[in-house]
Amino acid sequence: MKRFYKLAEPLAGPDGWAITLDGRPVKTPARAALVVPGEALAEVIAAEWSAQGDTVHPGSMPMTGFANATIDRVLPALADFRAQIAAYSASDLFCYRAGEPPELAVLQARDWDPLLDWARGRYDVSFIVTDGIMPVDQPVATLARLSAVVDAIDPWLLAGAATLTQIGGTLVGMLAYLEGEIEAEALFDAATLDERWQAEQWGEDEEASARLAVRRDDFLAAARYCALAGQK
Repeated sequence: MKRFYKLAEPLAGPDGWAITLDGRPVKTPARAALVVPGEALAEVIAAEWSAQGDTVHPGSMPMTGFANATIDRVLPALADFRAQIAAYSASDLFCYRAGEPPELAVLQARDWDPLLDWARGRYDVSFIVTDGIMPVDQPVATLARLSAVVDAIDPWLLAGAATLTQIGGTLVGMLAYLEGEIEAEALFDAATLDERWQAEQWGEDEEASARLAVRRDDFLAAARYCALAGQK
C-alpha cells in the first residue's frame, strides 16, 4: 500500500507500548491493537514503519510481522502453539547423525554434542542419538520435561521461537539460544551443517544457496525478535 503517514513512533500506555502513525494507533491484520510489552521492541517496530518509502512493504518489516503473529495467532491459541513447538522434541535434528561418510559424522558430533550435553545437564533429560533418518522414540520423561520447558516460555517469544525451531529443526538449539548458550548465527550454522557440507563437497547450486540465504535471514530475524521481545 502507499505510505499514508509522516511520523511513526512508539507510545506508552496502560497495556504496553503502542505504535502510532501520525498519532493514530497501528492495527494488526486481524484489526487488534498493535501493542507490545516492551519499549525496545516498540522502538524497532516504529523504526520499521519510519524506514518505508513511498510504498509500505510488509515483507521488509519482520519485527512488525512477528508482533502481529503473536497478537493474532499465538495468544488466542497458546496451548496449541506451544504443543506444535514441543513436538520437535520427538525428532530433534541433533539426534540424527550421518552413518556415512565418517567425516560428516565427526563434524555433526563436534557441533551438536555440546548442545545435547548442555540440555542434558540443564533440564535433566536424556536423548537417544541414532545414525540415519529412521525415527527413534525419545524417552517419555524427556518429552514431558521439554514440553514443560516450552510451556514456561514467555508467550511473547513464541512466534520467534517457533520460527527458530522450524527452520533449524531443533528444539534443543532453540532453547539453547533463548538461554544464551549459543549465538544465533552459530546455531544456524550448526543446524545447516549437512547442507553446507554437501555444497563444499559437490559445489554450490545457485538456487539452493539463494534458499539458504533466505532461511538465514528469516532465522536471524526470529532470533532478533526473541531478543527484543524478552526486554520488558
